[in-house]
Amino acid sequence: MFTGIIETLGKIERIEHEKSNIHFYVSSPISNEFKIDQSVSHNGVCLTVVGLDDQVHKVTAIDETLQKTNLAQLKVGDLVNIERCTLAGGRFDGHIVQGHVDQTATCIQKTDENGSFIFTFQYDPSKQNITVEKGSITVNGISLTVVDSRDDRFSVAIIPYTLEHTNLQQVEVGTTINLEFDIIGKYVTKIMAMRG
Repeated sequence: MFTGIIETLGKIERIEHEKSNIHFYVSSPISNEFKIDQSVSHNGVCLTVVGLDDQVHKVTAIDETLQKTNLAQLKVGDLVNIERCTLAGGRFDGHIVQGHVDQTATCIQKTDENGSFIFTFQYDPSKQNITVEKGSITVNGISLTVVDSRDDRFSVAIIPYTLEHTNLQQVEVGTTINLEFDIIGKYVTKIMAMRG
């Protein structure tokens, strides 16, 4: 489990294709602290560390993961948001994040608010995922608060610190991002659907 509080940025150093899988070699300031078989969030996707070499760690994404996330679009040099699993007894500064991406979305607007930025993301509403104003949403693994919610889109306000310390700095109109919707909201939606 994660909290959506990004620890650091990783950089894609190398990409290898093997059958339907993709191996990513990622460098980060904390890669040397990882252990083989450790679960680490990359852009909100929980991936297992399968290789280590000094400041570079290796993770593998299978076809199902590649189909549901933006990982297949990554290129050498791209930045990814990195977060290790939550420690039992640690502070819970974000919200409950499972590391299971529900779907992707596209940035349709980025507005400079003279000190902050407003990002608007559009997604396919047919999957019946929802947002609510002042509710939590995970964007590329980042725990954010929804400031405007509609049936197929939502907006978030980003402070300069978050922009500087996450890969939102690389997000422009047309960029695909990963979404994980609030787990509590997903359960409520499921229960309501079952009740008809």
